[in-house]
Amino acid sequence: MIPRLPFAATILAVALPLQAQPAPTSETRYQRFTRQSREAETKGLAEAFRGVTARGAVEPGLFPVRSTGVSTGPVREAARAFLAALTPAQRAKTVFPIEDPEWRKWMNQHFYVRQGVSFQEMDEAQRAAAFGLMRAGLSAKGLDLARDIMRLNHTLGELNNNNFEEYGEWLYWITVMGEPSADRPWGWQVDGHHLIINYFVLGDQVVMSPVFVGSEPVTARAGLHRGVSILRAEQDAGLALRRSLTEEQRRRAVLRPEKDGNDNLTEAFRDNVVLDYAGIPAKALDPAQRAALLDLIALHTGNLADGHARVKLEEVRAQLDRTHFAWIGGDREDSVFYYRIHSPVVLIEFDHQRPANLRHLAADPRRPGREHIHVVVRTPNGNDYGQDLLRQHLAAARH
Repeated sequence: MIPRLPFAATILAVALPLQAQPAPTSETRYQRFTRQSREAETKGLAEAFRGVTARGAVEPGLFPVRSTGVSTGPVREAARAFLAALTPAQRAKTVFPIEDPEWRKWMNQHFYVRQGVSFQEMDEAQRAAAFGLMRAGLSAKGLDLARDIMRLNHTLGELNNNNFEEYGEWLYWITVMGEPSADRPWGWQVDGHHLIINYFVLGDQVVMSPVFVGSEPVTARAGLHRGVSILRAEQDAGLALRRSLTEEQRRRAVLRPEKDGNDNLTEAFRDNVVLDYAGIPAKALDPAQRAALLDLIALHTGNLADGHARVKLEEVRAQLDRTHFAWIGGDREDSVFYYRIHSPVVLIEFDHQRPANLRHLAADPRRPGREHIHVVVRTPNGNDYGQDLLRQHLAAARH
């Protein structure tokens, strides 16, 4: 993979041209995946981290270093237990410095060559410790969602002639940045197909973003995990909010009434997207609609453990008047759609996508459908990966 450099200085030496290179005719699958991964990293990390912004400049003062009153002791102890369960060789490839660009090296695509230790190579005790780490950092809802995404990746393998080399329940990797500590910054990452969690800790503050969740399919109708289904509540609540809008409100919220492609803008290696506010501001909603918008946000941010999810929602509520809701697509019960919730402190994208790895089963592989969903949750204005908190911590430590 690309050599490690300090996070704050990720203007990487160009080891490869930014343009994708023609594939050698004799490439193995692993060589092709490695080449594609390196090309994505080189292009995606060529610019130093700034964060998602509305107009190209970070709005300062949004994320003070403070005490939340919510303990991070359980996740710290779970991280220590996980690291202790690894062999020295596994631990050596799993632990990175706190400023390492490994934070930004995540990608939804199944072909991405990842770092860290995978569930595939863990024994049962190590898997239990890994799930213990996730359980300590996530809510019960968040852990269930993560496990179901992993299970549905097995279903995807079943639907591709039992291809468990490329798809499977255990093809997910964990890395740990820094050393689990009560007063120094540290964090962890889960990275795999349709499931990416970045979890930063400083004292009793937590930033869990970027988060990427989704699946194709979103429901297992047969096979080992028949009956597993995800993101129904997030889908239905978004549609309900859209349908509650008056005609005047709809004119402001709807960016396009037709959806014919993929619309997410802030997926892998899009850390510095400039994305202006669009749609209808919450201050133009009635009280019931504002409450519904907050409930919808809470569905997405509520994958974080309950105490820290409440802290995050308080942060969101303080910026509610500056929060915008935007929509692409229809509003029928069976419509495909995209919605975006965007404020200075949270960015959420929900997108029905075109078929990707199930094109062979799609009635029309060119059209988005409800069986392929991508959701991204980010912290704009420089605090994805907790980077604004880390910046402040390092600045204080130098004085």
